[in-house]
Amino acid sequence: MNFKPLGQTGIEVPEICLGTMTFGEQNNQNEAFQQLSYSLDQGLYFWDTAEMYPVPPKPETQGATESIIGHWIAKYGARDKLFLASKIAGPQQGGSHIRDGYTRFVESEIASALDGSLKRLQTDYIDLYQLHWPQRATNFFGQLGYNNQHAQEHEITPLEETLLALHKEVQKGRIRYIGLSNETPWGTMKFLQIAEKLGLEKIVSVQNPYNLLNRTYEIGMAEIAKHENIGLLAYSPLAFGYLTGKFRHGAKPANARITLFSRFNRYTNPQSEWATEQYALLAEKHGITLTQLALAFIKQQFFVTSTIIGATNMQQLKENIDAFNLDLSEDILKGIDDIHRQQSNPAP
Repeated sequence: MNFKPLGQTGIEVPEICLGTMTFGEQNNQNEAFQQLSYSLDQGLYFWDTAEMYPVPPKPETQGATESIIGHWIAKYGARDKLFLASKIAGPQQGGSHIRDGYTRFVESEIASALDGSLKRLQTDYIDLYQLHWPQRATNFFGQLGYNNQHAQEHEITPLEETLLALHKEVQKGRIRYIGLSNETPWGTMKFLQIAEKLGLEKIVSVQNPYNLLNRTYEIGMAEIAKHENIGLLAYSPLAFGYLTGKFRHGAKPANARITLFSRFNRYTNPQSEWATEQYALLAEKHGITLTQLALAFIKQQFFVTSTIIGATNMQQLKENIDAFNLDLSEDILKGIDDIHRQQSNPAP
């Protein structure tokens, strides 16, 4: 396992982070325990969760993922060996069952959300606490375009207020570091600007989607990562499984996320299917799997701190972890760029 610096914290984290959003939906507790224990044995002690999980979000399962992790911690008593990340849900996208569908990133709601996460996780602190998506209306979760509707918002919490609320939780020792998720270049820079102005904690990471079908992070955000020392926690590295090749030629595996849940349609378009096929052929040409190609490409980007992998069975988990032993040659990287130029970001 290789390790990379987490922002300006002075600590390093594994280059692989275990994503857990299937725990409590596609994975039961026993299956989740297997994944958690195996990951820790492999040196993968960076785990990411959220109060909203599992996905798809439902009232009857909300918080189940954190609870499963909490039960694992209670059983094995290994909290001091973990770097645990969680998130407070933003408004609307998480469903009406979380704070009536509208979260304000104010002190009272951050404290309340954190209370719930800490109780479910059976711990008294979270290493990295993230804003799951912006409170304001902007471009995330594949939304394109920016129009007047974005400017007609109300009840938007000032970012200063949010940072001060997070600062208080750091001072209490309930969180160690703060991060963003599904954030834009403007939002990232404003958080940095305000933190410097007020002498508050600086964000240490941004968790955004990044994969061969969606390289939009390279536009704006990668430059911020370089100059501001804020790395990417890359989620959806396999594009909901598209970049494993299991959906090639119209296949629909019975237990796959895209097959089970219609909401996961971000990568189901002709442009993505064309690009996926080209990447699959490139991988075959060089004697590697599409999964290896996709994950190794991400780990070789300078702005990536850690890649968040998720799996619904142990075979997938092992394959994903093993893919990080591979370094792509210049010839393969050139082939990737050739495909990217023909079909750039088919699934933003």
